[in-house]
Amino acid sequence: MKRLGGAAGRCLVAVVVLVAALACSAAPMLAADPSASPASGDVRSSATAPGLVGDPLFAVAGALAIGIAAAGATLLYIRLTDRR
Repeated sequence: MKRLGGAAGRCLVAVVVLVAALACSAAPMLAADPSASPASGDVRSSATAPGLVGDPLFAVAGALAIGIAAAGATLLYIRLTDRR
């Protein structure tokens, strides 16, 4: 029988040790209580827009501003760098 040596042997030992460690460290986890909560609806937001948290128009405006700034910075970088 041929013996594994060098990097292949060390890799095999590392994989076996890793699999054994993961198998030994597995433990059952407890889940949350499946009963319904006393509050109804989405308790994170006000009653004006159920399901929406925060200001969605502000988030859209912020995303657009970041996109425009990134595009502007890219164009500025292209203009200022040397052409090769």
